[in-house]
Amino acid sequence: MEEIEMATKHEQILNYIADLAVGEKISVRSIAKALRVSEGTAYRAIKDAETAGIVSTIERVGTIRIEQKPANPDDQLSFAELVEMLDARVLGGESGLNKRLNKFVIGAMTKAAMGPYITQNSLMIVGNREEAQQLALENGAAVLITGGFETSQAVIQLANELALPVLQTNNDTFTVATLINRALSDQAIKQDIVTVASVYTPKLQLVVLHPEDTVADYQQLSPVTVPVVTNTGRLVGVVTPKDVAGKKPSMLIDRVMQRDPLTVKPYLSVATVSHTMQGNGVERLPVVDDSWQLLGMVTQRAIANSLSGTAHQGTSDGTFADQVAQQIEAADLSGNNYQFQPLPMMTNSLGALSFGVLTEVVNQAVTAFLGHNQYQNVLVEQMALNNFRPVPLESRVNLAITALELNRSHASLDVDLTSDGRRIAKAVVTCQLLERN
Repeated sequence: MEEIEMATKHEQILNYIADLAVGEKISVRSIAKALRVSEGTAYRAIKDAETAGIVSTIERVGTIRIEQKPANPDDQLSFAELVEMLDARVLGGESGLNKRLNKFVIGAMTKAAMGPYITQNSLMIVGNREEAQQLALENGAAVLITGGFETSQAVIQLANELALPVLQTNNDTFTVATLINRALSDQAIKQDIVTVASVYTPKLQLVVLHPEDTVADYQQLSPVTVPVVTNTGRLVGVVTPKDVAGKKPSMLIDRVMQRDPLTVKPYLSVATVSHTMQGNGVERLPVVDDSWQLLGMVTQRAIANSLSGTAHQGTSDGTFADQVAQQIEAADLSGNNYQFQPLPMMTNSLGALSFGVLTEVVNQAVTAFLGHNQYQNVLVEQMALNNFRPVPLESRVNLAITALELNRSHASLDVDLTSDGRRIAKAVVTCQLLERN
């Protein structure tokens, strides 16, 4: 009866929070006082509300009621993340901090000229020009005031009404533009990487058990790994067919379940999770948040399907790995020989190819070799690279690859690197080949 009462109080708190106005601040103490519950109960409910996306805790601001996040939000930069990244101060529009930023505009032109460049959910970077700040807000853009300048109460009031943040930073315009541009580029790269968040089965579509359920309850379900959760949704274990084999139907799940099970977070890449699953011989894993609240389950089949044809293509600039890959080409039709032409940006201060770049060159050549042999999902596990002499700028690197061992799940390869007819390095690489079906 006590657990049922606690669950009811929990739901009452969530409903109370959901009824609050967007932008209103809350705290454990205020919730506990308003609903006459313990601070521990209030804390758990607030964490669940944060998981549900109806509140957010923002550094130097506090916990506030926000508009509910979509089930699968785009992995874009939020204004709240800008606050932390730029060590900025929030002057107004706190309830809009969780909105997503898609571009920024530098307000260095006249008011009439900047109008066409301002769009919804963009960011206007400007100094102490209140007319430009107001124009940005009226057109749906947030404002970042550089140089430590303040703004008027009228601008702050407009920001609060429109739920558009007005931020202040002591940094100059060039510095903040550089930082934001790098962050937007990083976010664009992240969007090309498939994560668990896009492939797991949500909790609402799952059957779960509770510690007070019995073996008989499990036996009525499909013989798969089933998560065990508390009344508040916290994962406490899993049950598999092996766990209940030979057990009495009346035995409690709490006595047979696997405690502290292996779990994954939604932001992990599918390649990382595939490696974890294969290494531990499991086909289903619970997906949890940082508070161990169950979000769903991910299966090896879903991971395998997502790996089919998901080779990262990158953007116009792409990642460092993309830039190295663009400089590698097959030297012949055998698929065993490759050439690499270094770029000036890949050399160190002495004008020689850096060791880190050379490692990535081997990585990309090995991936290309295995791709030629119909292995598309490659994870380099170990590399022993001996660098004998420096590679100067303008020198072409030749890579000859020989398979020492190659089977369905693993590959061991010998890589011989030469330049101008001389051996410059030798590598032995071990890879795991992630299955697609």
